[in-house]
Amino acid sequence: MAKTPAWQRAEGKNPKGGLNAKGRASAKKQGMNLKPPAPNPKTKKDAARRKSFCARMKGMKAKNTGSKAAKDPNSRINKSLRAWNC
Repeated sequence: MAKTPAWQRAEGKNPKGGLNAKGRASAKKQGMNLKPPAPNPKTKKDAARRKSFCARMKGMKAKNTGSKAAKDPNSRINKSLRAWNC
């Protein structure tokens, strides 16, 4: 029986939100192109990526989470928003 990729397991997830390097590497093996968070962008391209991520995730938080998860500071979505300085 095959193991699931690291990006789907706890070992590929960053405790502060998002994926760690191991999780991004396992996702890349499956054809995904994930970059690390850009909380303090140095280029205009990274700034645009951060702005897009924050807008998309805030919309997902409003639509796809219940009131309990939206208020929980330890939920994955809130950790990701904090990691990106949204």
